[in-house]
Amino acid sequence: MKISAAVVDKIGDPFVINNNIELADMGPTDLQIKVVASGICHSDEAIRKGDASLGYPVILGHEGAGIVEKVGSQVQDFAVGDHVVLSFYSDGTCDNCLKGIPTQCRSYAKYNLSGVRANGTDHFLEDGKHISDMFNQSSFTTHTVVNQRNAVKVDQELDLRKLGPLGCGYVTGSGTVFNTLKPRPGQTIAVFGTGAVGLAAMMAGKISGCTKVIAVDVVPERLKLARELGATQAINSKEEDPVAAIQKLTNGYGVDFTVDTTGIESVMLQAINALAQGGTAALIAVTANNITMSSWNDLCTSDRKVVGVNMGDSIPQIDVPRLIEFYKLGMFDFDKTEKFYKFADINQANNDSVTGKTIKPVLVIDEEYQPE
Repeated sequence: MKISAAVVDKIGDPFVINNNIELADMGPTDLQIKVVASGICHSDEAIRKGDASLGYPVILGHEGAGIVEKVGSQVQDFAVGDHVVLSFYSDGTCDNCLKGIPTQCRSYAKYNLSGVRANGTDHFLEDGKHISDMFNQSSFTTHTVVNQRNAVKVDQELDLRKLGPLGCGYVTGSGTVFNTLKPRPGQTIAVFGTGAVGLAAMMAGKISGCTKVIAVDVVPERLKLARELGATQAINSKEEDPVAAIQKLTNGYGVDFTVDTTGIESVMLQAINALAQGGTAALIAVTANNITMSSWNDLCTSDRKVVGVNMGDSIPQIDVPRLIEFYKLGMFDFDKTEKFYKFADINQANNDSVTGKTIKPVLVIDEEYQPE
């Protein structure tokens, strides 16, 4: 089947819409998806510019939402016409998957970041030549084939154009709080960076009952939105020392939890230094930057902890529907971070993401789609 897709031919190249891409055949547990829309994530940009590599040429995109067109012979829980959000793939059979931690699937990198399908075959070809995929999904396409474990069924009355980022950015930020940090009501949290991931973490802190939910950023408009979405305080770290400001807001103690979404060395250290005794910092940015600290002075003496979290320790089939329920209740207004772009404008959308002009760009790939 020939499809259209946005291809990055080599490191640093722009996206080019290619109408001559051949889509892989379906396997017995696969779904063929007509992609309606896809969010753009900073991970896509990291691979495009070469901070990470899946091999080139490559078709990126891993926040897809679409409609099931075909189902494999062994598929039981999906039918033609179902609306789905796409996320990462895990095999469901390794020890970590069986423990309910699919983000720690023993073959996670092989399945999602090797550039080929889970069975090692090509997902996409052009004139018989290999094109790398992403997350066993590649949603910067008009159509894709995914394993049923990549997909989460969603209500058809919801606007599919809004939902794709639930499969990565929003589930990563919120899951870091809900699944990993697990704050109790009355505890406190500060989030450094108020992009899509940071705002999701912040809203999850509010839902969890944190009495102080502190947003830290350098962009006044984003801090204003953070307050609108539930931040109890907002700190512009261009104008004041965020560590001192956080300590002032917490009687000199610091917060119980911090989340850094920036990946900037100085900011990651601030996220650690803003912790109270016994506090935990989650550093979750996709970054090539490192931090240098003293294990004794920065961590041990105050019994602080630093954790890394992949994809919010999420189970997409559980976490995405949970976020949708919070959204319906007006508690998780993720769509206020989004802006729609035409598929043809993918390079402008990506640039607006990189510069911070748009928090979460969403490519509307099927312009004929209309919400029910």
